[in-house]
Amino acid sequence: MILDIALGVLGLAVVGLGSSARVIKQFEQGIVFRFGRVREHLRGPGLTMLLPGVDRLKKVNLQIVTLPIPAQDGITRDNVTLRVDAVVYFKVVDPVRAVVTVEDYRFAILQVAQTSLRSIIGKSELDDLLSNRERLNQGLELMIDTPALSWGIDIDRVEIKDVALPEGMKRSMSRQAEAERERRARIITADGELQASYKLSEAAATMSDTPAALQLRLLQTIVEVAAEKNSTLVLPFPVELLRFLEKGSDALDRQAAQVKSSEPKPEEEQLPG
Repeated sequence: MILDIALGVLGLAVVGLGSSARVIKQFEQGIVFRFGRVREHLRGPGLTMLLPGVDRLKKVNLQIVTLPIPAQDGITRDNVTLRVDAVVYFKVVDPVRAVVTVEDYRFAILQVAQTSLRSIIGKSELDDLLSNRERLNQGLELMIDTPALSWGIDIDRVEIKDVALPEGMKRSMSRQAEAERERRARIITADGELQASYKLSEAAATMSDTPAALQLRLLQTIVEVAAEKNSTLVLPFPVELLRFLEKGSDALDRQAAQVKSSEPKPEEEQLPG
């Protein structure tokens, strides 16, 4: 009889111990509610004991939580319709305030993030959303962090993930980029032609001072073309060569005239008196 009573008491003790013992993980903290009131002392990681029927334990995760923000439709300041999604990284720094102040802090952060993202879309232009996301991320983080601080939550960072544009806008941006590339190509080509004209004018001035240089350049071009050996070369008789031969013939004529004028004249025959 005494043994049965002892076994019964031991069984009740084991059941009570099992119902009052809780295990808190390393990345968690426990909040104990005793008769509905929060105990000041938070329970750290490890094994903790509760009063059965009196205490209730609420575990709070202290890890950084990754919360995706669903894509939001909006109109930018320059009247472009698009869809933008983002992601929020946050963690609980005050477990008591996170549990007591707000009913569901994850849902609350999600709703604040969605409204803040819509507000950022309406205040920004399309070019800022595409190329200046760092500044928008900082503004979005500040907008979410303002109410979250009062909930015992710290916003680690906020990032805009993707900006979905309509197909018509994508085609317009593609044509704009193509036109910009073509404009740059034309400017570069025109600049090259201008520099080439300066060099050609300098070369023409040099060749005008030395006419033989033009003939040498012509012969050099002929050698370059003849090196291919896959075409027939038709060489017209250059006018410059005619002028060169004409000048040479004029010089020979002048030289012959000078020689002839320098020869002694024969004595005139004496007419009979």
